[in-house]
Amino acid sequence: MNPTRSLVIIVAAVCAGGSLLWTLFTGFVEPNAALAFGALIAAGELARITLPGHREIAPIASAGALGYTFLLDIGGEPVHHSAWQAIALVALGLALGELPHIAVGRGPRWSDLARRVLIVVVIALVFRPFAEQVVPESGRWWLVLSVMAGLVMMAWVIDSGIAAAIRAERLRTRLNVAFRDELRAQFAIGMAIGSSGILIALASTVTGLAGLLVFTAPLLVTQVAFRRYAEIRFTYLQTVRALSRVTEVGGYVETGHSRRVSRLAGEIGCEMGLRESELLELEYASLMHDIGQLSLRSPIASGATVLASPREQRRIAELGSAVIRETGVLDSVAELVRRQCESCHGDGDEGPPPLGSRIIKVANAFDDLVGESTDRERTEAVLQRLCMDAGHEYDPAVVEAMARVLDRPTPRW
Repeated sequence: MNPTRSLVIIVAAVCAGGSLLWTLFTGFVEPNAALAFGALIAAGELARITLPGHREIAPIASAGALGYTFLLDIGGEPVHHSAWQAIALVALGLALGELPHIAVGRGPRWSDLARRVLIVVVIALVFRPFAEQVVPESGRWWLVLSVMAGLVMMAWVIDSGIAAAIRAERLRTRLNVAFRDELRAQFAIGMAIGSSGILIALASTVTGLAGLLVFTAPLLVTQVAFRRYAEIRFTYLQTVRALSRVTEVGGYVETGHSRRVSRLAGEIGCEMGLRESELLELEYASLMHDIGQLSLRSPIASGATVLASPREQRRIAELGSAVIRETGVLDSVAELVRRQCESCHGDGDEGPPPLGSRIIKVANAFDDLVGESTDRERTEAVLQRLCMDAGHEYDPAVVEAMARVLDRPTPRW
């Protein structure tokens, strides 16, 4: 377990456990409201979804947690629960919602679950003392709403920072790149969750607990849309993986070649600070980089395109690119495949090939010459050969990044 991930889980567990003990000792206030919000949080956690990038979220549970944390009034009756009660209720609701998942062997991503708790901890400790001092009269709603909105934005940034630290440590990529990726990935769903939580809290002053159902419905529609988006992305990846195996089944390349190249290319891309969207395109392109070999009358020995003539390499790349362009939605991936055989400076008037193409070229050459072998001497010999051609055939920065990746004792993924 990575240190950052461990720390986040431990802190969340301590906060949740401490708040539960404190609340049990002092007693729950407004139990009806606590029961209603607790049920909503549990149901929302039960319906959690996983977005691209292995991001586990529970929009309804998170919105319900924010709504309870921001709650000031229910149908004209002020509420006075403490920050610790809010944390305890959220932790209890999340735990109850996870029990069915755990029972069927579908446990949560503990770091993501811990982040859902920590965000409530931060907001509750700031907002509940403020709520005790502010009576939301007609002239002060703007102040309450401004504080709520500011805390939602702060929580979004903090949560993105925590997620980026965990991701950067897991993938060994640059923290600033991971942080920007998390900000982009969480912006839409984060703002939907935050605004829904604020609406639930404010609407409860007029509608009472009935507002929970009214203002949860739009978020449910949003969650369905994000789930479908995640399913489409997953289907794309599965289709690409299936296509990449055609060359293996046909005997054009060694078994596992495309998968190994994709994995190594992804690690090099992380090492060089590629964005998440660029890493996804790199994964697609590296999986299908050899699909042009299907046009060959007879397979290349061991499928090693690095041993083919430059003209043959170019033909394979162009035919593979043409096949990918037929999808109509992977033009950028097709471009990476088309230019993978060029030298690091480019072979024509188009300039140097994209970084993704240069990464695929190095990763493919390495696997063509090493294959499934784990012999360290062979690996070092191939790496030295690539270093000798660096600066002309291969990008020196990519070769150096691969050397750092190969020097690590354990795989990243």
